[in-house]
Amino acid sequence: MKVFFIGAGPGDPELLTLKAQRIIGQCPVCLYAGSLVPPEVVAGAPEGALVRDTAAMTLDETHGEILAAQARGQDVARVHSGDPSLYGAIAEQIRRLRADGIAYEIVPGVPAYAAAAAALGQELTIPEIAQSIVLTRMSMQSTSMPEGETLENFARTGATLAIHLAVRNMREIERVLTPHYGADCPVVVAYRVGWPDQMLIRGRLDDIRLKVRAEKITRTALILVGPALGETRDFRDSALYDPAKPHVLRPVVGVDLVEDHNT
Repeated sequence: MKVFFIGAGPGDPELLTLKAQRIIGQCPVCLYAGSLVPPEVVAGAPEGALVRDTAAMTLDETHGEILAAQARGQDVARVHSGDPSLYGAIAEQIRRLRADGIAYEIVPGVPAYAAAAAALGQELTIPEIAQSIVLTRMSMQSTSMPEGETLENFARTGATLAIHLAVRNMREIERVLTPHYGADCPVVVAYRVGWPDQMLIRGRLDDIRLKVRAEKITRTALILVGPALGETRDFRDSALYDPAKPHVLRPVVGVDLVEDHNT
């Protein structure tokens, strides 16, 4: 018996990996977070499978379903939104599985920031503008952030920020980030990416809060902040395809290349 933690992606059933689809189709028990995972994602569960929405269940209750499945010798597909390694709340589930000697496997999924970038039709790492992405969240009513992992500290880097679980705190985001990024810094609020009612709200630090309020968005949104989100076309091409910069896979006759085994 094994529990499979499956990343369902942001909501579009077609963004399921082939492995995730196969496992869901084989497991006689499927527990999915219905508040973030559409029913279409688990529609491929085998006929007669026990399929339960865990949105209103406690950790004890979901673990109880797993223990019951173990007693029956049945595998469990535990389906989470996005990629389960990021804010997936699987660490506490894994702790219980280990305590009970239950095997598990993690199947990665498409994270929200990647799906948002795809929906926007752009890259998040632009040469000489932004080469780092910080995935973070804000405390609000959820678990507090570790000391040092503050929005202000991350803002000092100037990197692209992908802020989760914070759409109700737009005023604080504007206050903290403006001194570092400027009031005109591009911001995108991606609401329910991958769902039929997906919405991408573009703005700036000084006006995005009012735009979000006008759309009455209070949950299920990812906030992207940084200069890489702008419409600028004034950036250098990546060295990856630069004919003047040969590399191991594209050598130039007469140029000696030293392969860097540390990359």
